[in-house]
Amino acid sequence: MDGSLALWMFGAVFIVLLIGYPVAASLAGTALIFAFAGNQLDAFDAAFLEALPNRLFGIISNETLIAVPLFIFMGVMLEKSKVADGLLESMTKLFGSLRGGLGYSVILVGMLMAASTGIVGATVVTMGLLSLPTMLKRQYDPALACGAICASGTLGQIIPPSIVLVLLGDVISSAYQQAQLDMGIFSPETVSVGDLFAGALIPGVLLVILYLLYMVTIAALKPEKCPSIPRQDRSSGQALFLELSKNLLPPLGLIVAVLGSIIGGFATPTEAASVGAMGAMFLAYLKKQLNLTQLRNVARSTTQITSMVFFILIGASLFSLVFRGFGGDELVEHLLSDLPGGVFGAVLIVMLMMFLLGFVLDFIEITFVVVPIVAPTLLAMGLDPVWLGIMIALNLQTSFLTPPFGFALFYLRGVAPASIKTSQIYKGVMPFILIQLSLLGLLAAWPDLATWLPSVIYKN
Repeated sequence: MDGSLALWMFGAVFIVLLIGYPVAASLAGTALIFAFAGNQLDAFDAAFLEALPNRLFGIISNETLIAVPLFIFMGVMLEKSKVADGLLESMTKLFGSLRGGLGYSVILVGMLMAASTGIVGATVVTMGLLSLPTMLKRQYDPALACGAICASGTLGQIIPPSIVLVLLGDVISSAYQQAQLDMGIFSPETVSVGDLFAGALIPGVLLVILYLLYMVTIAALKPEKCPSIPRQDRSSGQALFLELSKNLLPPLGLIVAVLGSIIGGFATPTEAASVGAMGAMFLAYLKKQLNLTQLRNVARSTTQITSMVFFILIGASLFSLVFRGFGGDELVEHLLSDLPGGVFGAVLIVMLMMFLLGFVLDFIEITFVVVPIVAPTLLAMGLDPVWLGIMIALNLQTSFLTPPFGFALFYLRGVAPASIKTSQIYKGVMPFILIQLSLLGLLAAWPDLATWLPSVIYKN
């Protein structure tokens, strides 16, 4: 009976979320209602709730999570300081003589913005406002333009320093330690956010290359869909070099400073995030975008986003506590272990479930609610924690793009001109979804794509 109540609770919170109640309140409220009902039915021991203060204290004292508000501050500051404007303008002039040049520019700027901000919604909206009107003016196919913008905007899910990877790193680390303790290993190994950052680099860069190859193919086979820009609108020689130096080098230097310090072992993610926050303020100052009003707006946005993340984390902690009190973790372990196909079947089902949940839930809810439930069982089957974390991140990125509920599609729809049909946005993202699914398949077949770099950096 206990296990069935855990499943009923999971179903109930899903329904409450679909109705539209706030995520954190839905998680905590549903958990408390089921805990009370289970206690009355002698199916739940209220002593489980006594562990909640320790869990909350663990969240408060977790140094890794301090990186979250700092990375959010960095991203919001760069978004409001118009770094993307200069980047896109310079890249457009650099690749403008090529068919598909605007498409290459959007993808590369999306990659740089992902590595600078890590905030998907901000990147999609910014790129939609800046590049979509220009691409349409230059006679780009509307579906192709929308697809490139949505896909490049979601790169913030996988390219470090991604907020997704910071949160996943913390959750995967706890799940990995729990899995080892369950197996009788009382000196457990650890996995860090730095491991996930290093593991995401090769898949992230490979995804960008696949996007660019798709644009090259379209430019070769259907040049009318992505023409080059007129000669009079291009820059060349010294002027272009100076413009690139001004717009590209500062954000590139910030990315190298943040990622290089983490991957090189010179700084923790939290310390590197503080460098990123200060660097973003310096870039805003260079662009004359830093003033008291701007700083106040950035601080307010950072506080709102950070509060939402941690409020959800607290609600998810209570939910997972009650879920375990009902024996849900044991039920999930039995269900995944009994699936046909062994480890492959378990991973496939979990990935499919996360993909479908990604249609209606944000990555934060999935990371805090679903991953702690299924990850310990999967890791106990012998899966590599870094590989599993990168697979989950790529999976969530794909669900961000998938019609009809992908969040990136809604972000672009909100800023696209009325002349752009929703069906054109859906059509445009389909090839990019296939590319991402192909990369998921490659990563499943060759886990070394995610595990090789962390092993070289941290273990040799």
